[in-house]
This record gives sequence, structure tokens and C-alpha cells, in this order.
Amino acid sequence: MKAFVFPGQGAQFSGMGKDLYENSPLAKSLFEKANEILGFRITDIMFEGTADELKQTKVTQPAVFLHSVISALCLGDEFKPEMVAGHSLGELSALTAAGALSFEDGLKLVYARAMAMQKACEAAPSTMAAIVGLDDETIEKICAEVNREGNVVVCANYNNPGQLVISGNVEAVNEACEKLKAAGAKRALVLPVGGAFHSPLMQPAKDELQAAIEKTEFKTPICPVYQNVDAKAHTDAAEIKENLIAQLTASVRWTQEVQNMIAAGATEFIECGPGKALQGMIAKIAKGNDAVSAHGLA
Repeated sequence: MKAFVFPGQGAQFSGMGKDLYENSPLAKSLFEKANEILGFRITDIMFEGTADELKQTKVTQPAVFLHSVISALCLGDEFKPEMVAGHSLGELSALTAAGALSFEDGLKLVYARAMAMQKACEAAPSTMAAIVGLDDETIEKICAEVNREGNVVVCANYNNPGQLVISGNVEAVNEACEKLKAAGAKRALVLPVGGAFHSPLMQPAKDELQAAIEKTEFKTPICPVYQNVDAKAHTDAAEIKENLIAQLTASVRWTQEVQNMIAAGATEFIECGPGKALQGMIAKIAKGNDAVSAHGLA
């Protein structure tokens, strides 16, 4: 069974989508439609912009979304997913590609999400850190020990066995990193991000995005969508909305999502969008299972 997966923020690169724009009339029309919806030519930044320009909040998330969704839609009849999933931002790409959201509504929600998250990031100094080489239970226990009122640190992204990202106040994340290294973590690396994504510190962004999601029409997707908050398959529009609202302050349970997709029969994972990050994660999650493959569209 084929599972199409969609990457999150951080996968962007200069030149992304340019080949699609130049070689596909459908892609060109969708990119131009995106420029009109956003009110600025995001394509100019995607195709020719610097890494710093691509890091702008109003650019990064819609750029990854556009590259991912347009890549899938340009497959035409070859885009026949039996299940889909997306990592963080990628969940909106997955929902749009699977028909739960229109292209226009998906892009508008991504842009609203990006701007709401930026506001939340500016409200308090916060960050994230990648923890490598330590089991999830130990990381969860140490985060719980450090986590207290005014000192927030939680498990944000369960990426694959042996790699988990924590998120919270700068002080709390630094304290947790020291304790995690003492507990045997091979690496505890603070990431170059501007905020504590997928933590309680995103509550203001969640409130803002909730209003936008509740006003948006969601339809039944063409296949089950595995969602980050519970790692389970969903087709009910009301459930999908509820889970999407919860996503900003909840953990991304990517390891469990992939495990559940494999248990449901997924044997081929196809990454739609920039980069190969999800392919690497899936290979580690499915390690030892020769029936499972992961690759990109190219």
C-alpha cells in the first residue's frame, strides 16, 4: 500500500519548485494563484531568494506547503494514496493533497498559522533542542522533572527511535539538555529556531488559528489521514479539524504515525516536497522491515 508523506518547516531551499513552475502548466497556474492569494510573489523568493529570505516566517511555511502540494497534484492520476500523513506543517499539506481542504483554503490556513506562530515566538524567549541517543521514556521523565510553572519544557517531536525534539523556555530547555547529557544522551543540540513549537507556549497561536480553522470548510479526504496528535487515521472532517487545532500545542507523534501506517499495510512511503528528512526518519522507524521502502518523487 502507498502512503504519501509531507515534510514540515526546515525542508526549504533556494530554487525549490522552480522546475515545476517551468515544466508544468498546472504548477505554474497554482504558483501564480498562490502569489495572488498571499499578496506578494512568494515564487520570486522560492526560486531565487537567499537562505535568510526563505527563513522569513511568512515565506517558510507557505513555501514548503506549496512545493509539497503542487508536487503531489502534478502527479495527476499517479497520485493515488491509500493513506497520507504530514510532519507538523506537513499535515496541512497532506490534508490539502488528499482533498480535505481546497488549495486556496489550505494556503490561507498555512499563512495564518505562520503569522500566529511568529507572534507567539516573539512573546517570550523560547527554543527547541534535538536529543539523540536516549530512549523516549528517559527524556519524558527528565522533562517532567524540569517542567514547572514559568519553566516550560516538553517533548515536541517524536521523530524516530533515538531522536526526539524538546521544546520550551530557553532556560528550561538548556537545563533539560544538561540533565539529558548527564543521563547518557549522545547529543543535546539546541536548534536554530525562533520559538517553542508544539509546546504550551504556542497557546496564543492555537487560539488564533482555531478561529481560522473553525471558519474553514473541511471535506472528507480521499483516503485516511494520519494525524500528529494521536498518530491515528482519520476521515471525519470534524475530528480532523479538532486534531488540527490541538496540533500546535501537542507533540508530533511521527514515530507512532509511521508505525501505525505500517501496521495498517503501508509498504511504500513517498515523500512529496523539499528535502529527504522524512525518508531518513521512516528508514529508521522501519529498520529491519525489508517490506517497507521510503523514497521521494524525484
